[in-house]
Amino acid sequence: MVELFLCSLLTIFPDFLFRRFVQGKRIGREITIYTVWYELRYGITACLVLTIALITLIFYFHPASSNVTAAFRTVTILPEKNGRVAEVFVKLNEEVKAGTPLFRLDSREEEAAMETARRRSAEVDAQLQVAKMELAAADGRITQAEAAYMQAQDELNTKTELMKRNANVVTQRELERLKVAADGREGGVREALASKEVLQTQISSLLPAQKASAEAALAQAQVELDRTVVRAGVTGVVQQFALRAGDVVNPMIRSAGILVPTENRRVGLVGGFLQIEAQVMKVGMIAEATCAAKPFTIIPMVVTEIQDVIASGQVRPTDQLVDVTQLARPGTITVYLEPLWPGLLDGIPPGSSCIANAYTNNHDELASPDISTGRWLYLHLIDTVGLVHALLLRLQAILLPIQTLVLSGH
Repeated sequence: MVELFLCSLLTIFPDFLFRRFVQGKRIGREITIYTVWYELRYGITACLVLTIALITLIFYFHPASSNVTAAFRTVTILPEKNGRVAEVFVKLNEEVKAGTPLFRLDSREEEAAMETARRRSAEVDAQLQVAKMELAAADGRITQAEAAYMQAQDELNTKTELMKRNANVVTQRELERLKVAADGREGGVREALASKEVLQTQISSLLPAQKASAEAALAQAQVELDRTVVRAGVTGVVQQFALRAGDVVNPMIRSAGILVPTENRRVGLVGGFLQIEAQVMKVGMIAEATCAAKPFTIIPMVVTEIQDVIASGQVRPTDQLVDVTQLARPGTITVYLEPLWPGLLDGIPPGSSCIANAYTNNHDELASPDISTGRWLYLHLIDTVGLVHALLLRLQAILLPIQTLVLSGH
């Protein structure tokens, strides 16, 4: 409507002045409600053409979007494992600090596993003490076996010397018996030494390895036990939290609630602009926004980031081929807006619905000394018509409460 009024001032109004004062035609005589089209046809036609061109120029070079939201981050409250809730520590809308326990799952199985691991560690310690005592006993057995071997060997040597002096004193069979006894006592020594080496290996390698394994199992059991207590990952406010003792939670199916961080929860405004404006939208563009939660207020913004993909075209791997017609719905370009100065978004609740305009700025190109006159006029025209869009945004900011509270049937 504003564009049509402005264009009529440049087309229909001059045409009427020419008909009235140059041709002498009068309202109610030559110019009537029935002859308006014939008398002002050139002005009306030029007005329609100029209005369409102006609207196209405004909305292309100065994009607008009513799909703008004050985005904020949320954190899903999820346990790391399935389980039945045994105890709930917080309430709905309660503000919690990072690390605060939120609820606890049934931990009887984890406590039993931890007790088993603790007892296994104590059992290995006891085995180590027993092995050290057996090592002391092994030294005694070695001494005893060596003494018996030396005694048998001395007796064998004595009988052998007597037989050399007088063969009738000692029989050959007796010597063979003594030699077998000495060999047996020598085997006993080797057995005692081997037993000591086994005990030393157990003390130095086997039992420490079993001890480390038991400690690792104990640590794993402690980790599993700690997982039964779900804690807040960030400082925030608990929302949609209706968990009660006895409920079953599953990280793949059912979450426990949502945590809205209180620190840096608002990242600005996120808007969806038409795809046809992809060549116009640039990082650094000046923008303006008005939000339903803060009427009659224009918030100066700046474009800080433009998503380089359109969400409607994404394809996820499935067991079925994707039909292109399923992706035919036109999506929008996601644009991130931030206020020019801190505090401009204060008073706007996260998630509020807003309207935003972005304005093309050709100041740098206009300042170039090599620009042609036609190009200079064209760029000036583009920058100037942005005022019309700014005026429309202010009219929307004024009419938004009326439209919401009155015309929408609230």
